[in-house]
Amino acid sequence: MTYTLITGASGGIGYALARQLAAKKHDLILVARNAEKLAQLSHQLQADYGVQVVFIAADLAQPEAAQHLYHETQQHHWQVDLLVNNAGIGSGGEFMSLALPSELALLQLNTASLVALTHLFLHPMRERRSGTIINIASMTAFMPVPYMATYAASKVFVRSFTEALAQECKPYGIDILLFAPGLTRTNFNEAAGLTPDKAAGLNSDYKPGTSQTPEEVAEELVHALQAKKPFHISGRRNRLGARLLALLPNSFIARYMARSYQQQLTPQ
Repeated sequence: MTYTLITGASGGIGYALARQLAAKKHDLILVARNAEKLAQLSHQLQADYGVQVVFIAADLAQPEAAQHLYHETQQHHWQVDLLVNNAGIGSGGEFMSLALPSELALLQLNTASLVALTHLFLHPMRERRSGTIINIASMTAFMPVPYMATYAASKVFVRSFTEALAQECKPYGIDILLFAPGLTRTNFNEAAGLTPDKAAGLNSDYKPGTSQTPEEVAEELVHALQAKKPFHISGRRNRLGARLLALLPNSFIARYMARSYQQQLTPQ
């Protein structure tokens, strides 16, 4: 039996994507840290859509987690034809004020574990000469972001890595999709430690008209997957923004972002 594996499936975009793919009759492997949430979601999806859903509780911020996850799929003979590297976390604030262990865990989750899972699952895909991998980046992949420096840099890595890998995998019949959501109404800000003032300074507060719901993002991802696109930015506003960012020097973007944040956080 073939499966779609989604990391970060217990909430946000991963949760919405799991529901939409289950509705399209994908059998699923759901991965996240919270086993209770995964079990509940698995039961719901099986009941609602009549698909096979299994789950693996794993903390991909731990260096050994990706290898353990892969071994478990192998032991159960779960063939992964579609891998969605969605799990990720952010951080916000002055870099020197942030805890170093948390920043390193962010890099492990957002980059190292993504690379490890991609490498591990690519081997059987290459042998079969088929398969799809979707790596989730962000609008921050297109710019330096002061006061969110580590997170933004991790997404720049995901963008560069995925775009290069797409070309390497073409001869083997493997599709690689780089998908970049913009601001999405999830618990991202809370998990990243962004207070309302910090979020406003980074233009990441959930103002009407400037953000999408997880369901809207997941719907665009499914359309991009079905169209076999190598790259897609979610949201018309974000696509226009990416074109504008491409015309501006990184130094200008960084100065603008830093001033916006500093003005918001300076006591009046």
